[in-house]
Amino acid sequence: MATYSTDKRVVLTLDAGGTNFVFSAISGNREIVEPKCYKADPHHLDNCLSMILQGFEAVNRQLSRSATAISFAFPGPADYKNGIIGDLPNFPAFCGGIALGPMLREHFRLPVFINNDGCLFAYGEALAGALPDINAQLECCGNPKRYANLLGVTLGTGFGGGVVVDGHLLTGDNDCGSHLWCFRNKHYPTLLAEESVGVRAVKRVYKELTQYEHANIDLLEPVDIFNIAEGEMPGDRDAAIASFRELGTIAGDVIAQASALVDGIVVIGGGVSKAAKYILPSLIEEMNGKLNMYGQRAFQRLSSQVYNLEIPEEKEAFLQDNSREIAIPFSDKSVVYNPQRAIGVTLSRLGANKAIALGAYSYALAALDKK
Repeated sequence: MATYSTDKRVVLTLDAGGTNFVFSAISGNREIVEPKCYKADPHHLDNCLSMILQGFEAVNRQLSRSATAISFAFPGPADYKNGIIGDLPNFPAFCGGIALGPMLREHFRLPVFINNDGCLFAYGEALAGALPDINAQLECCGNPKRYANLLGVTLGTGFGGGVVVDGHLLTGDNDCGSHLWCFRNKHYPTLLAEESVGVRAVKRVYKELTQYEHANIDLLEPVDIFNIAEGEMPGDRDAAIASFRELGTIAGDVIAQASALVDGIVVIGGGVSKAAKYILPSLIEEMNGKLNMYGQRAFQRLSSQVYNLEIPEEKEAFLQDNSREIAIPFSDKSVVYNPQRAIGVTLSRLGANKAIALGAYSYALAALDKK
């Protein structure tokens, strides 16, 4: 799996948020320029597109060598393969199909790659974050097990995801691969899972449960609710903890279903993941839960045991080599057998923004090398 840590090629990148556009350039898995930040103008298309051109031009002027490509995450729905952005709720100006990729390609005469932020987060963590780190720890412990697959999950404004299988990013035939947000909500079956996973969910559940008289409860953000849970702000601590616990349960249900297909490491990032100490216990409990067959016979919902790698004892058990030699029937020979099937859940090693940027960088170079 190429990591491009010593590659000299330069890729221009963009962190496209609803508030700010931050432009930069990466080479050898590191930022090589001073990022340029512009105020986003999501309601005026010409202003927004002009700003994107200006931002990349400003970064380009800082370079000592020519850029090889442009690669970045942008909200969907979109035809990412062709660089066409669809109708975006948080960018009202993008309506009816906007040829963002072709515009940049025409202007800069460079290959342009656009993808979903959840996908690029997963790709960055698979190539330069959690996945190589965990495999290095397994090697250090003398465990021959190695992981090649990763499910990336972002907990922020919404519920994002990405899947990397043996070094290859899953995008899907319709650019809809890894859409965790649209799974069914365990607690509210007519709603999307995202309604219980993300910023809005934490605020809503806290408001529903709290017994504390807040003067401006609608102004509370998840960071405030986390501080209440920590006892660092006045409020209803039990309700604060419960709001994150419910998020963990709903997210855990979705991640368990996805993990039955992906079967690899799960890495979690995004702003809301800073409350992981309150989210991960219920998330892991849900993944390790049971489901019944007719007759009430219960089975583990996943064939693998799920470990919280943020807890030292569980991490130690996950890293331990449980292999043993077993005899080959009707032979005097033996083979090594490891009965342990384990999924590790861990937090982002890079931080979401850096993982997305590195994912965009690596995705562009891998696509160029493939050609």
